[in-house]
Amino acid sequence: MTINGFKDHFSTVSDHYARSRPTYPPELFAWLAGQCRERDLAWDCGAGSGQASAALADFFTKVVATDASAAQIAQAQPHPRIDYRQARAEASGLERASVDLVTVAQALHWFDPEPFHAEVRRVLKPGGVVAAWCYGVLRVEGEAVNDMAWDFYANQVGPHWPPERRLVENGYRDLSFPFQGIEPPAFAITVAWNLEQLLGYFASWSATARYRQVHGVDPVERLLPGLRAVWGDPERSRRVTWPISLRVGR
Repeated sequence: MTINGFKDHFSTVSDHYARSRPTYPPELFAWLAGQCRERDLAWDCGAGSGQASAALADFFTKVVATDASAAQIAQAQPHPRIDYRQARAEASGLERASVDLVTVAQALHWFDPEPFHAEVRRVLKPGGVVAAWCYGVLRVEGEAVNDMAWDFYANQVGPHWPPERRLVENGYRDLSFPFQGIEPPAFAITVAWNLEQLLGYFASWSATARYRQVHGVDPVERLLPGLRAVWGDPERSRRVTWPISLRVGR
């Protein structure tokens, strides 16, 4: 869906997105906060339903969380220190030189880079920090399960990923980032999920939504019998991991 030039890939799966996307490790936010000279205000841009925003609120007096998708913002959980707003990345509505940290979690590949970079430079305080990260393809415990997850990602819904997905797959290495670089430590997302939780994550993908639109069937339902056969007890939790690719600068 395109609204006023904004391609909204998630309005039809916003409920799945809010329920099923993994949360980021607390150590990531502690490290980012430690790079900041002050912790008055963080701007979480492309916040979606607020997965990163809530974690930032543990470290900053106030968080402004913006997203161009009204459907995504509507799924966010209220928080006394978070101000959720519908806004495009290049037009935050924030005051000049007011922000200590700008974060973009799994969203930079959707932005028009130059206008966004200009907005970051406008709102950051002198010496303020900007951080953008993405997480790549999941790895699931158990070779047979992992093979099926990879096949679903790459082959079954693979043709329906937007072109921007390639930027995530290469860890944002091809995206411009015109800031003074800060070398981060390595971070990863790790969760223990049962079968239903993993299927919920698959349902939250933009490629899954596009597959439904094109073919009129749910690819997750088609995957279920085969995945159930190799999973075993559906209540069994399996370790699921994603590497985080992180770019940080001033």
